[in-house]
Amino acid sequence: MKKTQYSIVFIILICTTFFTACLEDDCAETRTFYQVEPVFIDLADIRKDPTVSIARDLETPGKMYFYQDMIFINELKKGIHIIDNTDPKNPKNTGFIEIPGNVDIAIQDGFLYADSYIDLITLDIRNTSSISLTCRHEDIFQSQFGFQSGEGILVDYVNTQNTIELDCSDINFNESFFNQGGEIFVDVAFDGAAGPQGAAGAESSGGRGTGGSLARFSIAKEHLYVIDQFNLFAYDLQSPSCPNNVSEQYIEWGIETLFPYNDLLFIGANNGMFIYDNANPRNPTFLSKFEHARACDPVFVQGTTAFVTLRDGSVCEAFNNQLDVVDVSDVLNPKLLHTHQMDNPHGLSVRGDFLYICEGDFGFKVFDKTNLEDIPENRKEHLEDIHAYDVISLSENHILIIGEDGLYQYDSSDKDDLDLMSVISVNRSQN
Repeated sequence: MKKTQYSIVFIILICTTFFTACLEDDCAETRTFYQVEPVFIDLADIRKDPTVSIARDLETPGKMYFYQDMIFINELKKGIHIIDNTDPKNPKNTGFIEIPGNVDIAIQDGFLYADSYIDLITLDIRNTSSISLTCRHEDIFQSQFGFQSGEGILVDYVNTQNTIELDCSDINFNESFFNQGGEIFVDVAFDGAAGPQGAAGAESSGGRGTGGSLARFSIAKEHLYVIDQFNLFAYDLQSPSCPNNVSEQYIEWGIETLFPYNDLLFIGANNGMFIYDNANPRNPTFLSKFEHARACDPVFVQGTTAFVTLRDGSVCEAFNNQLDVVDVSDVLNPKLLHTHQMDNPHGLSVRGDFLYICEGDFGFKVFDKTNLEDIPENRKEHLEDIHAYDVISLSENHILIIGEDGLYQYDSSDKDDLDLMSVISVNRSQN
């Protein structure tokens, strides 16, 4: 190699070394992460008998259930509010059932079925001033939770913001989430930073109540059906004080909602809608699956049409905000009829010619669905000033809406101008 070439190589090496040194001196980055800490609960605390206490304000309302002039509202992972709704214009908060880990509710013939973290419990609510535990099925939902010896049941994660400085030499420099010294860090800008969240109903018949479209518990044909993230459980209600588990079957990871309709079960999943034959209520059998983009997926069925809302968000891991209208006249071959863009659709309900859709921060909307092709163009009402994530249509002229703001009741006689009857608001000072 000639001397000139040596000189060029030497200069390049010096420049490279100098440039690298500069990078090392100036490549630290300050970033904000959620420091995710696991929350454990001792098994004995989970299995304490539920107690009834005086009424308390709504703080983080979850799902709702209507039963014989009563509204039961889940307080996320804490229990159930009891609302006397004899007068919808003046509902009265009468008490609170403390149930650790509760998210879902179903009621028939005076017995309330609820989840309590890993267990399924039954409560006798025939006298709401003297509610008692009648049955507990243990470890039903254990696949949703973890267990650590000496710590108890892993039930949740708490996110604490923590600003840290990462040098470019750190192996986690470009990572959105990582484990460091046993601690989990998730970048606040990462969509998955939010922790798990917890929010189908058949018409009320006889002693059975009515749930919303986000329900994981439902009752049909004298059977209680329950889903977790993977499985469908069927319980015979011949002895309603302690239902008997008659079948359990794996569906798929990511199932979310359950809607019974005639002899069918429609199961909403984050990648599609499953249809099960429920002619034999002890053992529903798979018929077909309608697939869609990955998204949160409540379902409501009327006649031969299924209405499926898909929404985005960190929990749903999707970018779709739409309403899918699906032909289910052939349950072995469901077909997409139309897709309509929405803002951020959550729960929904259908009655007669009208479709009710909760749009989260974008409020609540009523559509005339007579022409399935032009649903968005036939909007009748838009309540923009409320937060709405689920709705129950109790009759042609009465709807219940639940959201982060609380419980709303509207007279829906005039679909162009819903008339507010009452509100039970969330007490934000406690949040």
